[in-house]
Amino acid sequence: MSGIVARSMELFFFIPHARSLKEKRMVARSLIEKARRRFNASIAEVDTQELHQMLTVGVAVVSGDAAHARAMLEEIVRAMEEMADAELVSVRYE
Repeated sequence: MSGIVARSMELFFFIPHARSLKEKRMVARSLIEKARRRFNASIAEVDTQELHQMLTVGVAVVSGDAAHARAMLEEIVRAMEEMADAELVSVRYE
């Protein structure tokens, strides 16, 4: 039996131009959909839903190799930082 490894992280974005939850949701929806299309990962808004300038995105990947799972998360961080119409403030790996 091969080992299955699951890794996850939370990304915290600041959206300075968002003046409402509607504006935040537009940024969130665009970022999450682009990342889902590009990567085979589970990606969703997981916290700070009530704050219009903060976006918390959770990402989970599954692999047969721990190093591969970690590399996938690193690649997702770089891509989401480039794709986002927001500032990546921090990343927390689980």
